[in-house]
Amino acid sequence: MPVVLEGKLADLSAWKPQGCSIAKALDIVGTRSAMLILRECFYGTTRFDGFATRVGITDAAASSALRKLTEAGLLEKRPYREEGKRTRHEYALTPMGSDLLPAVLALWQWGDEYLQDGTPPLERVEDTTGEPVRVEIRSASGNEVPVENLRVRVNKKWRRPA
Repeated sequence: MPVVLEGKLADLSAWKPQGCSIAKALDIVGTRSAMLILRECFYGTTRFDGFATRVGITDAAASSALRKLTEAGLLEKRPYREEGKRTRHEYALTPMGSDLLPAVLALWQWGDEYLQDGTPPLERVEDTTGEPVRVEIRSASGNEVPVENLRVRVNKKWRRPA
């Protein structure tokens, strides 16, 4: 079932998704390398070699993805220096990058459900209780919202770019 499109949005042939937040997000995180680097940030990887090795990408691909994520504001570079070596940089999630956790978890959850043969290799659980963790769509008041009850409408505060 599709979401409910309100007002002029109901006629898909009458409008284009200008300024689409999904498209803008995918311009930054829409590659395999970018998403897996973000996964690694959540796992605690901070150094260039760790990203390249754990994601299984070339140094050039890791450099490009890390630069793009840093320029977009999802990661920040922090200098470090091991004794007797030159200064290098490690990468840390910014609040903007940390806010992508639900999207990363949603992809993980979907992959567990539809792409694994049986039992998935890893579980997501709450640290203090061990209870399973799931990504859900809920309203501000806490109600679970099934797709048929999700309404999309034009934001009255949005102004089309000039």
